[in-house]
Amino acid sequence: MHATLQAMVSMGLEVLLSVLLAATLVYCIVLERRLASVRKGQDGLKRMIGDLNGAIANAGASLRALKMAAGEAAETLDDRLRRARALSDELSLLTNSGERIAQRFDRAVPMAQQSSSPLPSGSVMNRLKAVR
Repeated sequence: MHATLQAMVSMGLEVLLSVLLAATLVYCIVLERRLASVRKGQDGLKRMIGDLNGAIANAGASLRALKMAAGEAAETLDDRLRRARALSDELSLLTNSGERIAQRFDRAVPMAQQSSSPLPSGSVMNRLKAVR
């Protein structure tokens, strides 16, 4: 009887160990699948990080090119502004000089002659004032 009891306990332990071993095997399979999906996600993440690094490098190069183009445009604009101011100053001087000459001509003409036939400089001055 003792041998039978011992055989039954031994058999029960073997069944229990078999059930635990089967549960461990199922758990290992599930764990392997999860690890495989994590590895796939990690590979995708590595690719995504590489793509992001490339995009950042391209953006940096584009930004440097844009800064260079903006600098060149600013230099061109500054040069054109300098020339425009110089031309504006020169035109202002010429206009003022023309007005002074026209005024001298108008003063040089006697009053009687001015009323009968006005000098052309007077009409030029009137046109200049109308343009302003």
